[in-house]
Amino acid sequence: MEIFSYGFMQRAFLAVAMAGLLCSTLSFFVVLNRLSFMGAGISHAILGGIAIGVLLDINPLYTAGIFAVFIALAIGTLTRNGRMHPDTVIGVFFASGMALGVFLISLQEGYHPELFSLLFGNVLAVTAQDLWFLGGLKVLVLVFVIIFFKELLAISFDEELARANGLPVSVLYMGMLVSLALTVVVSVLVLGVVLAAALLVIPAATGHRLCTNYRSMLFLSLGVGLGSGFLGLGVSYRLDVPSGAAIVLCAALFFFLSQSGRSILGALGSPKGGREAPPGGERNGHEH
Repeated sequence: MEIFSYGFMQRAFLAVAMAGLLCSTLSFFVVLNRLSFMGAGISHAILGGIAIGVLLDINPLYTAGIFAVFIALAIGTLTRNGRMHPDTVIGVFFASGMALGVFLISLQEGYHPELFSLLFGNVLAVTAQDLWFLGGLKVLVLVFVIIFFKELLAISFDEELARANGLPVSVLYMGMLVSLALTVVVSVLVLGVVLAAALLVIPAATGHRLCTNYRSMLFLSLGVGLGSGFLGLGVSYRLDVPSGAAIVLCAALFFFLSQSGRSILGALGSPKGGREAPPGGERNGHEH
């Protein structure tokens, strides 16, 4: 319990709790919509936004947030209206965003510790100002998800049916991408650019392997996200290792344990064995 006697550890646990809750919630939709590469692409592309903040002497998180939203909207527009394959568009922004970041960083003189923290993650250096920023993004994203949860679920399972029922599919899809972009910024604060996409995939992937419906998948995703965050932070404190890496490794451990659990269920003859479709039924809509 001496961990909580330090102010920086209190802020770290609060940041991990908020990031774990938000990332696990969006992870549910990332896995259902097969947007894993989207999360990885945005997380690396926003290096350009971080570098802009450093160059202009502005908080890099602010410029990273704006840059991430721009990248998400650009990818969504090109893939849906430009009829380009998502992997191609994401790959272009992935490379160009990182190249822009490297180019701008090379123009800077001196050492910038905040840049190193955002690249590789340093949740122990989270400030009170960072927590307010993180909390604001969390509220924005969760409000959107809660209000449009059924609609987002509908387009995740069957986009054509959702469009036939009169849902604004394109608007909801863009909203989901913006939410994903803002969540990436939150995860960068905790895990860094290199590992940011991990909590956007692993929690829901773990739930997908063990659950037979979307409710249990969502709750298990939340449990894995929060559990791996707290456990990883504790391991980081005890072993003096990078917190971002410890959190991701704990999440990966939960995933591999879920693989073992699935194998056991299959050996026992459970109907879950061999099932590859998303919980709640087959996804008949377009693959994004």
